[in-house]
Amino acid sequence: MQDWIAGYERAWRTPGTEPLSALFTPDASYLPGPYREPVVGLPDISLMWEAEREGPDEEFEMTSGIVAVDGNVGVARIEVRYGTGEEFRDLWIMTFAGDGPCAAFEEWPFSPPS
Repeated sequence: MQDWIAGYERAWRTPGTEPLSALFTPDASYLPGPYREPVVGLPDISLMWEAEREGPDEEFEMTSGIVAVDGNVGVARIEVRYGTGEEFRDLWIMTFAGDGPCAAFEEWPFSPPS
């Protein structure tokens, strides 16, 4: 799972969305936050991906730690600090397909109170 998280970070730092095809199944579901609608399918995940990031040169630091693994489901704590000063602590819940890519991804982002 740590390799998958590292691949996610590499993909965020890479131009375009081609690396997503190694991370997600073609019909993957990506829930960007609680109470939000899931984004389903690699084409729609790719569109969301490009809309959500500043670009591959976006300045940020990311750390992660695995919280739990049960079969093909894993939970990780992610901390991201952007060059703009914005920061998030997230929980990621990942359900992997038998061959490795993620079939269902849930992100629970939290930011400091403002």
